[in-house]
Amino acid sequence: MTGRLSGKVALVTGAGRGMGRSHAVTMAREGADVIVLDVCAPLEGLHYELSSPEDLKETARLVEAQDRRVVQVVRDIRDLEGMKADVAAAVGELGRLDAVVTNAAIATTTPWDQVTPQMWHNEIEVNLTGTWNTVVATVPHLVEAGGGSLILVSSVAGVKALPFLAPYVASKHGVTGLAKALAIELAEQKIRVNSLAPGSVDTPMQGGRAAVQERFGDMFAEHPLWQNKFSNMFGIPYMEPVDLSNAVVYLASDESRYVTAQSLAVDAGFSHF
Repeated sequence: MTGRLSGKVALVTGAGRGMGRSHAVTMAREGADVIVLDVCAPLEGLHYELSSPEDLKETARLVEAQDRRVVQVVRDIRDLEGMKADVAAAVGELGRLDAVVTNAAIATTTPWDQVTPQMWHNEIEVNLTGTWNTVVATVPHLVEAGGGSLILVSSVAGVKALPFLAPYVASKHGVTGLAKALAIELAEQKIRVNSLAPGSVDTPMQGGRAAVQERFGDMFAEHPLWQNKFSNMFGIPYMEPVDLSNAVVYLASDESRYVTAQSLAVDAGFSHF
């Protein structure tokens, strides 16, 4: 099926690479024009690099290769006033806004008693407050369009507790709850709100299987039973970003016109294993 998002305009945060890039390109392939937003700057304390301006330009090129319009926005989602101004300008350029994917997030892996105040602050500010800021900046444009779809990207860690990820688990549980609360209040404006709960996805945040094993190695050696907390029903190490993008297209399309207040797990059974 093609053209499932024809005539729609979508905004994707964290679009420089990984799942965000996949969401943007897949939505464009289905007919959407896309606003691609990323911070394109480093953040101290992470074990991986964030997207660069060149990464975001490549995402835009891939969207344009689908014969769709694209607007690039370089912005830190923690900056509410900047988000409001940039989103308004981008929507003005493309004419409307129909779907929003709050994909931007960060994660650090460390035992709870080694979490620094800066680590805690960064993850709550980016993953939860940044998601809230994206909602505040975009919802007025969805209302103006007569309704739309908000897709808040949570995580399997937003529905299931995991070790060595305390700030991430806290922030993503917050995102899952936020989606349910917003779904009630925004239904009057014909805005559907759902959260998406990915399992392990092969992205730069993960850094590849070897990198994950290296980061968790000492912790698993000390607590071997906890390795089972990161398993799934199919026994696969990772899903591909497009597996989540296909769910994003469904939630953004009219096929899910009565789907709201749901937490959609695309996780190979991770959350129930």
